[in-house]
Amino acid sequence: MGSWIKVCETKTLNNGDMIDFDHDEKKILISKVKNKIYATDRICTHAYADLSTGFVNEDERTVTCPLHMSRFNLENGLPENLPAEESLKTYNTELRDGWVYVFI
Repeated sequence: MGSWIKVCETKTLNNGDMIDFDHDEKKILISKVKNKIYATDRICTHAYADLSTGFVNEDERTVTCPLHMSRFNLENGLPENLPAEESLKTYNTELRDGWVYVFI
């Protein structure tokens, strides 16, 4: 059973921004692309690399791992190229009263 976690103010995120967020043992990546907020696991599924130090491609809605350049779709977590083969977990997001919430 999960719950909604208050993460950050919406005004702190611009398009193309990524922030890292930890909750309990989970490492979460919050990304804003084309005015939509995404939440995924923050650690690459191929090798231990923090995706918040990677790159967002707004046109493709992807995040690129800084270690081996695997790209992950921010909407569904699917890897879009090798070497990553396993998807990132994605989380529902909600905007309320000027804040970003993530369902964990």
